[in-house]
Amino acid sequence: MNSRVHPTFKTRYRVTNWPEYDRALVQRGDVTVWLSSGAIDAWRAQPTGKRGAQPKFSDLAIETALTLCSASHNLFAFDEST
Repeated sequence: MNSRVHPTFKTRYRVTNWPEYDRALVQRGDVTVWLSSGAIDAWRAQPTGKRGAQPKFSDLAIETALTLCSASHNLFAFDEST
């Protein structure tokens, strides 16, 4: 792959609007997920009626969490600055 930038002379980027840059850094990790009321109602697992520990989350909740994880590998990582 050919680059238009010479390897010796690297292009420098300078921030000129620091308040906007800082706001963009804060909002970089924001993710908004909208769930329908039907999905919220189906979020908890139904009791199985069998002995032992009951499941806490439904299959829908587990599939949703796995889909979000695959979409963004670091979605559930906590930011150390907060």
